[in-house]
Amino acid sequence: MPFHRSSLRLALTTAAAFAGGALSAHLATATPARESPYEMLEQLGRVLVLIENEYVEPVDRRRLVEGAIKGMVAELDPHSGYLPPQDWAIFQSDTEGKFGGVGVEVDFRDEYVMVIAPIEGSPAERAGVRSGDHIVAIDNKSVRDKSPDDLIRSMRGAPGTKVILSVKRAGKEDLLHFTLTREVIVVASVAHKLLDGSIGYVRVKQFQNGTHDELLEAAAKLRKANGGELGGVILDLRNNPGGLVDEAASVADEFLIGGVIYTTRHRDKVIDEAKAGRGGVLRRGPLVVLVNEYSASAAELVAGALQDQRRGTVVGAKTFGKGSVQTLIDLPGRAGLRLTTMRYYTPSGRAIQAQGIRPDVLVEAAYVADKTFGVVRESDLENHLPAEGAPGSAPPADAGPPAADAGTGDGGPGTHLGVTRDVANDPTGGADLALSIGYQIVRGVLKKKQ
Repeated sequence: MPFHRSSLRLALTTAAAFAGGALSAHLATATPARESPYEMLEQLGRVLVLIENEYVEPVDRRRLVEGAIKGMVAELDPHSGYLPPQDWAIFQSDTEGKFGGVGVEVDFRDEYVMVIAPIEGSPAERAGVRSGDHIVAIDNKSVRDKSPDDLIRSMRGAPGTKVILSVKRAGKEDLLHFTLTREVIVVASVAHKLLDGSIGYVRVKQFQNGTHDELLEAAAKLRKANGGELGGVILDLRNNPGGLVDEAASVADEFLIGGVIYTTRHRDKVIDEAKAGRGGVLRRGPLVVLVNEYSASAAELVAGALQDQRRGTVVGAKTFGKGSVQTLIDLPGRAGLRLTTMRYYTPSGRAIQAQGIRPDVLVEAAYVADKTFGVVRESDLENHLPAEGAPGSAPPADAGPPAADAGTGDGGPGTHLGVTRDVANDPTGGADLALSIGYQIVRGVLKKKQ
């Protein structure tokens, strides 16, 4: 089950370790001497003592201090946060791609948790949990009105411990109760399939430890199944919430033959510039990149690099717009701090933050059903960072609704093209139009070369 709030991550243990200390040196001069932090800490100490001595009931000092830290960080932006030990452990397990749990991919609804699919070989699959099941209670406690974080915490836990899932299944009057023993769940981040016409379909669900290696393995399997080099590739980044930026950059590198992948800036100063090598295994052949409004963070970094370098055609809806960098800092007591320290920019200098990546070919769910759906993006979040300084080329103009016959051709109108459709947040539930259009684009390029 992906941790949907995963952010762009730099694998650091302290802020001072970043860029050989360059960032820490800059931050050290950020607070004017006349505003001594110790004076404010004295005020905080006075309030703490007053509460401990005068509050109507006894209080827990640790909880008060943690609350003060959370409140301080909450004043920053939506992606900075203080994580107590339990939450910090969950966050780290997501980026590592393994955790103690029961093995279900889910989508959160108001009154239930919908099972998208049990992970192959997991306790949930072995017990008989099915796609489409509605989890209504965990350990006999209703899931209604619980936050996704709380529900994730309830299903995860130490391997060997048990959890009870109460499930409502279509066609069954009574609830089904599954007593599952948690195991270490290893989540694959890359799925692949060979489509008709020697076209490889590669879906990256999130960027975690090992994603680049999984991509290389998928490319090798696709070439073997095809009996040689692929004619083209469709890279699906829809519903990809981001993850580890180093893995994302390595994935982008495999499609490029050089040039900049991204730059990072801290307070208008360029901190880093990542460049591609010249030996990417997928550097040849037509490429389509699928994105939607739930493609965020590191996924936007990849799409922006491939678009700016004119390596591929980006198809889908405008992306989420999270172009900020979170540095992870270990704190005493096994807690952690996720602190926004930089912004990301595409090779041409476009800001991703609060703007997102605009596709070359716009395919939105609203066009499929002739309806308008409310979508929440980064720019809608409270306290979001602005797109500070965005030099370089402007994003492509909106292409508007696709033509009536855009999804037709060899694959058939609105076809799934043999690929399982599991983009859970698509409100229409209709055919995978973006994939169909992407397929036709690649096929069209291949036909011109014949």
